[in-house]
Amino acid sequence: MTASLIVLTALMAVAVFWLLRQTVNVRPWVEEGPTKVVPVQASFPVPAVKVGLGVFLAVATSLFALMVSAYFMRMMAGDWNSLIFPSVLWLNTGVLILSDVAMRSARRAARVADAHGVRNGLIAAGLCSFAFLAGQVWAWQQLNTSGYFATASGAGAVAASPANGFFYLFTALHGLHLLGGLWVWGGTTAKVWRGAEVASVRLSVELCTVYWHYLLLVWLVLFALLIPAVSELCRGRLF
Repeated sequence: MTASLIVLTALMAVAVFWLLRQTVNVRPWVEEGPTKVVPVQASFPVPAVKVGLGVFLAVATSLFALMVSAYFMRMMAGDWNSLIFPSVLWLNTGVLILSDVAMRSARRAARVADAHGVRNGLIAAGLCSFAFLAGQVWAWQQLNTSGYFATASGAGAVAASPANGFFYLFTALHGLHLLGGLWVWGGTTAKVWRGAEVASVRLSVELCTVYWHYLLLVWLVLFALLIPAVSELCRGRLF
């Protein structure tokens, strides 16, 4: 159990490092034009917001790793039943991938000062993100209608399955992180919509793109663990 947790944490840490390295290497203060020059003697030219994002992603990675660890530990109990997997999750995953692609398109447009491309990319990424959240709520509704909602009163063995509880936990925590990213996305999109210079939002677009990459990575891990076949494989092979 400890070994699998260490491996998972290491993989996510490497992914976070790679994501941050991509945005740190962009150096938007150089791309904004020749009028802005970074002093040679600057000892730490990385913007504070990038450092803050890195710290936040490290904390979030620890949180998700602990949650996955609890999932692995709980599935070893005798009362574990496989989740009734909502098929809409496949569609939601595709929508989130499209959101990430759109955000990447916005970043590409920001690097070449294409205001129109930045606006279109941000709007597409936001619409796909909201569609993803709506799809997650739909999945919740499907399980609730089918009687699989894990209530505190415990309405039967199926409804009280711990696998269902982890499904709500995974999707809710990931959704909250996405809502936090949409708050920053909203401010950036509003500035672009009002006609702000691309240079003034380039860094924000870069950070949003890194965050969307991270959320997609986390969701792919959680999504894979929720698939009944993968869950049973982990239960039977890893322990």
